[in-house]
Amino acid sequence: MNWITSIAPTIATCLAGPLGGMAIELLSKHLNIDPKDVQDTINNGKLTADQIASVQAAELAIKAKAQEMSLDFEQLATQDKKSARDMQMTVKSWIPPILAIGITIGFFGIMVGMMSGHVQSSEALMILLGSLGTAWTGVISFYFGSSASSQAKDQLIHQSTPIAK
Repeated sequence: MNWITSIAPTIATCLAGPLGGMAIELLSKHLNIDPKDVQDTINNGKLTADQIASVQAAELAIKAKAQEMSLDFEQLATQDKKSARDMQMTVKSWIPPILAIGITIGFFGIMVGMMSGHVQSSEALMILLGSLGTAWTGVISFYFGSSASSQAKDQLIHQSTPIAK
């Protein structure tokens, strides 16, 4: 999913948050594909120039829709993660840590297997690796926070004026 983050960051944020359905609907419409095929298209990452232009048009459409609805996708995604963390603190379920460990072991296990030559690369394995990589990013974001606030902080520091001594 790294390619979509670079060309359509708002859509990528929506896909990872509570507005994923709206993002899938827009991508489906702009790419002229069935909504069921959107995830495969994202995981595949092999788009033509026309499809990339369509994704960028969908990005503009979702930004316009967000502005019309006064939505802040980054804030919604952050609130979604916060509510999940709050629930975990209250319920103390063992399922999220087990899933996080399984995703981490699966992701790095496949990587090590491929680099050592014990696992042969295939298209299905690459799709699985991409999905595990995306899931692992979510795990890291859940347990250690998102990089969005860090990027916002860096932007504020960059725009600030230094204090004269």
